[in-house]
Amino acid sequence: MKLLLNSNIFSISMNKLWFSFFFWILIASINHAQERPNIIYINIDDLGWTDLSCYGSSYYETPNIDRLATMGLKFTNAYASASNCAPSRASLLSGLYSPRHGIYTVNSSKRGLSKHRKLIPTPNTTILNDSIITIAEVLKKEGYITASMGKWHLGKNPTSQGFDINIGGTHTGHPKSYFSPYKNKALKDGPKGEYLTDRLTNEAISFLNQHKNTPFFLYMTYYTVHTPIRGKKELIKKYQQQQTSKSHNNPTYAAMIEAMDTNIGRLLNTIKTLKLNHKTIIVFTSDNGGLYSVSEQTPLRAGKGAYYEGGIRVPLIIRWDNKIKPNSVSKTPVNNIDFYPTFLNITKTPHSNLTLDGLDLTPILFNKGKIKKRALFWHFPIYLQAAGGYNKDTGRDPLFRTRPGSVVRLGKWKLHHYFEDNEVELYNLKKDISEHNNLALKRSKKALKLLRLLDQWRNNTKAPIPTLLNPEYQNLN
Repeated sequence: MKLLLNSNIFSISMNKLWFSFFFWILIASINHAQERPNIIYINIDDLGWTDLSCYGSSYYETPNIDRLATMGLKFTNAYASASNCAPSRASLLSGLYSPRHGIYTVNSSKRGLSKHRKLIPTPNTTILNDSIITIAEVLKKEGYITASMGKWHLGKNPTSQGFDINIGGTHTGHPKSYFSPYKNKALKDGPKGEYLTDRLTNEAISFLNQHKNTPFFLYMTYYTVHTPIRGKKELIKKYQQQQTSKSHNNPTYAAMIEAMDTNIGRLLNTIKTLKLNHKTIIVFTSDNGGLYSVSEQTPLRAGKGAYYEGGIRVPLIIRWDNKIKPNSVSKTPVNNIDFYPTFLNITKTPHSNLTLDGLDLTPILFNKGKIKKRALFWHFPIYLQAAGGYNKDTGRDPLFRTRPGSVVRLGKWKLHHYFEDNEVELYNLKKDISEHNNLALKRSKKALKLLRLLDQWRNNTKAPIPTLLNPEYQNLN
């Protein structure tokens, strides 16, 4: 009897021990979840480097984004990994340079007239392969609720790439309408005349309210300010009556900018109301440079689709209250492939088995030092025809925004290498941000050094270089 009693006491004690063990495991798990920050990545489609008042525009009004900049860190040398949307987004989500995923442009790589293309371009991939592990997939496995709202453009549906929720995302690269009915199979129509940018923000606010107590990754990819250029009538009228500048003079585009800014303000206010600002990192940026025919990026050369600065340099603001010093500025060159390793670090997510091309930016974000000096690379073995307003001052020629080639930036130096004629251009961005003074002959040793660095990178990434001649080519010179 005594033995049985002792046995029962032992059993009860063991049960209490196991209960205590699992209880503390649960508490530790909850605490870990609470420690991990929420991530809101806001991408504005085709927003140029100068298209915000905090980046120099005197025509566009962006008080809410300006406020975001005063609350966080503004980058002046931030880059997209490509000069148009699909490859840039693929690199962001995969953490890989374009040669590793094969997406170089939108649709076909044979853009422009065949008789003007000297080389047969590398075939383009249009869908991000499911074998590629996206940042959304990694965060989802770590317990994050993941949502994609707005433009997707990398396949039929982002839910195959790690997103729990998809609102408005299809393979389409631009909206059929900015006003309801939207004609978007992934977005229910709202009241007639509802504005798409407002609607996506409504959806995001609903998501934030629903998941405020759970770590989340909100991939907020507005369709705006991509074409078609459509704004609210009252805002268009407002900007028709205001003084324009030489580079910024489209009142409808200005109306789109203001509507976008107003909705960013709504998001920021919601985050504050829900008391999420201290545990949420907010990234605001663009996927490529501005469309030159709509908004010139002076002093930068060219625009979307080109690999001069106007096509790849973008605004970037990052805010995380009590973590990132307010009203700070970084001149360090960074790239959107850097967000993948950065998000892994701040969420304390192991990633030893992943191949990533970017660098963790937390030393810059938290003002704890510098990242290692490295080169940034771009590769485009394709053609992309010119858009309105292109000439030899904006592009290399008036026929194409992009001819096949590669680009490298190291420090203040930037080198372009073209495959059709094996020509190079070398620019000192510190003295010549407009890229009009080609120093390839005067600084031939520097050009050769950068070209060798570029060759090494292309070999390492197995970057394809087109060499086959196009039999339909007609030399116009």
